[in-house]
Order: sequence, then structure tokens, then C-alpha cells
Amino acid sequence: MDADLVGQVVDTAQRVVASGAISANGHGNVSIRVPGAEEMYFTAGASLRNHLAEAVVRVGLDGTLLEGDLPPIQGAVVAMHTALYTDHRDVGCVVHTHSPYATAYAVAQRPIGCWVEAMAMFGLPDGVPVAGYGPRGSAQAVANIRAAIIAGTPAVLLANHGVLVFHRTPELAILVGGVVEEAAQAGINAAALGGPVEIPPDLQAAALQRAMTFDARGTVRA
Repeated sequence: MDADLVGQVVDTAQRVVASGAISANGHGNVSIRVPGAEEMYFTAGASLRNHLAEAVVRVGLDGTLLEGDLPPIQGAVVAMHTALYTDHRDVGCVVHTHSPYATAYAVAQRPIGCWVEAMAMFGLPDGVPVAGYGPRGSAQAVANIRAAIIAGTPAVLLANHGVLVFHRTPELAILVGGVVEEAAQAGINAAALGGPVEIPPDLQAAALQRAMTFDARGTVRA
């Protein structure tokens, strides 16, 4: 296996854990597309915490294990990763976690709305949809994920399971995972005050435009 890609997978797993958007036991998985090949590198460890390089495997996008040892419980979710790479050619990284607040919405089978400004700024103006429940990694589960995804929205909740985030790079996938978890936490906290209120569509666009304008200006120095 390519040592650089293995290192990227392990580093991504570590950064997901450091982001805090993960359950206490660290369950989840990370994959990275192999550039120029119909393959991905995938975390086959039981937890993303302290994930070992030796537990990274190489898998074809047809689901064939090409290199490494893949335990059955991890192998069961390979298909939801490969489906995203197959359907979305721009996706370079997939992250699956059971981050607590977002998973609460998944368990309640309720979508997360655009009630936090960061959702509008980072590609989630339509919120995060919920894919209907299917047994872990089953054809039904994968079909439900494909059906639930909103074009341009890099995240989906998995009913009674967890969260799936996918983006061009690991950095963006980790960022979006954190934004989703933050929005879910805010929504749950706001429930005690009458419930979260979504940002109006025109102001969602304005928030994104303002962020893009400041990004284009770059760093300002005195």
C-alpha cells in the first residue's frame, strides 16, 4: 500500500477525533479515494481513536478487498463509502461517525435545518436530510442513502445509526462534520426555548456571499 495514503487516512481519523464530532467510544470509519484509480483506503479498526496504520485496508470501488485484513463488522459498511465515490466523482473523502448530537437527530429521524450560520456558509443551506433505516451496510441502507442525498449537500443522517459526511478533501469533510454536530447541538438546546428558527433563504445566500467576499480578500495585515 501507498504509505502516504495510509498516513493520510490515519491523520484524518486522528483529526476527526480531535474535532470532537464523534461518540465516546470513537466508533466510525474514514476513507480516502485513491487518485487515478477505482480504489479507496479505508479504516478497518474498531475505533477511530488511536487508529493504527496496520489497520488501514485498500478496497476496490466494486467492494473487493485488495490489500489488508477487513473484519466483518467494518466490512459491512464498505458499500456506503464506495457508493458515494461511484456516484460523486468529486468526492475524495468519506467520514462516518456516531457524533452524539447529530446522531440524536438520526435516531429521532428528523432532519437538521439551516439554523446555524455556518450551515449556510459551508454548503448546507438545505440542511441535512435523513436516509431511511436499513440494516447496517445492506443494499437497502445504501439505496436509502442514495435516495436521501440532496444535490450539493455533503452530508446525510442515517436513521437510527449515525452521520455520513463526504467532500472533496479530508479537511472539508472534517469541517462539515463539525458544523453538522454544532448545528445539531444548537437545535437540541434551542428546543428548550421554543425550537430552532431557520435562516431565511435570501439571508442564507447573503451569509455565503459575505463569507466568499472575505475569503477572496485574504488575510488582512496591519
